[in-house]
Amino acid sequence: MIACRSVLIKERSRFPDLVAENRPAYDSSMSKQPSAVEKFRALHESGCFVLPNPWDVGSAVYLQHLGFKALATTSAGFAFSKGLADGPAAVSRDMTLEHFREIAAATSLPVNADFQNGYADEPESVAENVALCIATGVAGLSIEDSTGKSDQPLYDFDLAVKRIKAARAAIDASGVRVVLTARCEAWLVGDSDPLRTSLDRLVAFADAGADCLYAPGVSKPEEITAIVKAVSPKPLNVLVSACDVFPSAAPWLGLPGAPSSAPQRTSRTTAHSPPLPPPRHTAN
Repeated sequence: MIACRSVLIKERSRFPDLVAENRPAYDSSMSKQPSAVEKFRALHESGCFVLPNPWDVGSAVYLQHLGFKALATTSAGFAFSKGLADGPAAVSRDMTLEHFREIAAATSLPVNADFQNGYADEPESVAENVALCIATGVAGLSIEDSTGKSDQPLYDFDLAVKRIKAARAAIDASGVRVVLTARCEAWLVGDSDPLRTSLDRLVAFADAGADCLYAPGVSKPEEITAIVKAVSPKPLNVLVSACDVFPSAAPWLGLPGAPSSAPQRTSRTTAHSPPLPPPRHTAN
């Protein structure tokens, strides 16, 4: 226990140096965006990779120090770190955009932005907000089909597809090839048939111009495989927030040691965790 504590103390004492070594100037985020975008797209072509979730500048810098190749913001982690509930009702659009800007500027890694529902219902407004999101310097962004309403938790199918088309159009108009991830929240909202709903929507989102697809909450290997096959050749993001996916599903996510029959080069993995509690101070 003493050895373990000494390692942690050394790591904490080095944190200011890590910031100085890994964090470029804030005003460089836009100038480095084209390079970050290309790196992010190359990662999606290279195979399965892990995309951890920082919730502030410090965690972003530290995750880069640990050797990750890209980062993804977390709306829940950011909200909880501010003592707020997750969702657009509690965390404003401008607050979220400033968070993206800070994370993108704090690290040289590509950053994917969890933009929730795009802070709008109508496609035209989604497009306007996506343009604002791109301007923060991120390398990718996600748009989900959750309405945040208990009586109709998912947007109508046709409207959900139009929203992804609007996001795609905004990205194309910007001239910055940020990666567009389209999310189906069927598992998270308690849909009666989340696999069927996700398959139908994610295939439609892929056809609408999404670069990557995502159904947070899916964990069974056979269901992940079904989605991978349905959206192929486009990549699938798989959320890992507990130990329910690994190691049993690891081969099916394209990780080392996967059998030849497993789908390859089709997955990225988001490793999500809420903000860590502060360290406890104990007497020697």
